Amino acid sequence: MKQRLIFSILCFGLISFRAASEIAQTCTSDQGTFRPNGTYDANRRLILASLPSNVTAQNGFLYNTSIGQEPNRVYGVGMCMPGSVQEDCSRCLKYASDWLIGSCPNQIAAYIWYIWSSDPKLCYVRYSNSSFSGSADLEPKYVVYFTADITSNLTEFKMIWEGLTLSMISATSASKNTPSSSNNHYKADVATFTKFQNIYAVMQCTPDSSNVDCDNCLRESVSDYQSCCGHKIGGYTMRPICFFRWQFYPFCNVFDNITILASPPPPTLEHPSLAVDQSNATKNGKCFQSCEKWKNLKKKAIVEIVVPIVVIFIIIIIVLVLLARRSAILCWRRKTYQEIGLDQSGMTNVRSIQFDLKTIEVATGKFARINKLGEGGFGEVFKGTLSNGIEVAVKRLSETSAQGAQEFKNEVVVAKLQHRNLVRLLGFCLEGEEKILVYEFVPNKSLDYFLFGM
Repeated sequence: MKQRLIFSILCFGLISFRAASEIAQTCTSDQGTFRPNGTYDANRRLILASLPSNVTAQNGFLYNTSIGQEPNRVYGVGMCMPGSVQEDCSRCLKYASDWLIGSCPNQIAAYIWYIWSSDPKLCYVRYSNSSFSGSADLEPKYVVYFTADITSNLTEFKMIWEGLTLSMISATSASKNTPSSSNNHYKADVATFTKFQNIYAVMQCTPDSSNVDCDNCLRESVSDYQSCCGHKIGGYTMRPICFFRWQFYPFCNVFDNITILASPPPPTLEHPSLAVDQSNATKNGKCFQSCEKWKNLKKKAIVEIVVPIVVIFIIIIIVLVLLARRSAILCWRRKTYQEIGLDQSGMTNVRSIQFDLKTIEVATGKFARINKLGEGGFGEVFKGTLSNGIEVAVKRLSETSAQGAQEFKNEVVVAKLQHRNLVRLLGFCLEGEEKILVYEFVPNKSLDYFLFGM
C-alpha cells in the first residue's frame, strides 16, 4: 500500500517527475519525534482517520480539529480543492493520511498536498502538536518537476509563464467572503503559449491564511521553481500553507469552464487608441509583447533564410549567362572557321596569328579615312600602328565581295610561307562579318603589294 501511494504522488500522468528534495522533508523533524504506538501516535491516527468523513460533510471546506490532552494533543486539518465530489474528496484525504502515517512514522508534525493520480484531485492534510490555524509557515518545502526540457522558444515561454504566474498570485492571495471555504485563496488559469499548446496552472493557499502570507508563500514557491526547474515542461511546489502546479496539459479537471481567448490584435500607428493595455495583455494567458516578439523573430528568420537564397540564385544566373555567352562566341567562331575552311587538315596553327577586332580598330583609328591607303576589288587597305610600334597595312575585305571568303583562306594559307618576294602576313581578324588581313607595312611599295600580295 505504501509503495502504491508514493507512486500516486510522484508518477501522476505518463511523464515522470523528479523530486528536488527528499520526500521526508514534508515531515517536520525540527519539532521533535514521538514514541511509536504511544498516546500521541494513537491520537494522530484517530484524527487523520476522521478527516475524510468530516471534510466531505462540509463539502470539502477547511476542517480544523484536535484530539487528546496535552502533551499528547494532536491538531489536524483537512481540505479538498474546489469542485471535488464527495467520493473523490474522501478517497484523496484517506490516501493522503495513510501516506503521512507511513512516511512520517514518528514525526510530531507533517503536511501533504496530495495529488490522486487515477483521477487527479488535490487535497490537503496537516497535523501537529500545536495549533497552526492562520500560521505563515513556509518550511519545509517540496519541489517536484517533469524530467523533460522545453526545447524551443524558451525566452518566449518564460515571458508568458511569468505573466501568468504573477497575475495568478495577485488573484489567489486576494481574500473572498468565505474564509473557511476552499474557494478562498484559490485560482486556476490558462495561458496560450503556441497555436497548439497552452500553459495550465493552479494555485491555492489554506483558506485561513492572510492575504500577505498567501502572497509571500506563492511568490517564494514560484521563485523556487524558477531557480531549479524553469526550463522543464511542468512541475509543482508545496509549502505548509500554499501549493502551486503548472504543466502543458489540463489536470485535476479544473479547466473545463475556463475560456481561452484569442490573442489580442497588435496596435496600429493610425489608431493609437486601439493599443492593447499591457496590464491586461497577460490576463488569461495573453501576452501581447511576447506575441509581437515572436512575430518579429519569425520575420527575421524568414529574411535570414530568403535573402541568401535570392543572392545565390542571382549569382548562379549571372554565371550561367556568362558561360552561355562565352559558349555562343566560341561556337560562332568555330562555325565561322568552318565556313571558310580554316579547320581543315594542315591549318592547326591558324589561331596563332589572329588579332581581335578591337586591336585592329585601335591601330587604324577605327578605319579612319586619313589612314586609308587605297582600295581594290576585294576591299580597302588602311595603314595602322600596333601597340608595340610596328606599322602594318590592314586589308579589310569587302562584305559584298563574292570571292572574299576564298581570298581570305588563300591569304592565311600563304601566311605560312616565307619568300623574299612576298609581303609578309602578320595575322588576321575574323569577328562577325569582318574579315581582315594584317600585313607588314613596306614603305615605298606599290599598293599592289598589299592588295594582291605582289
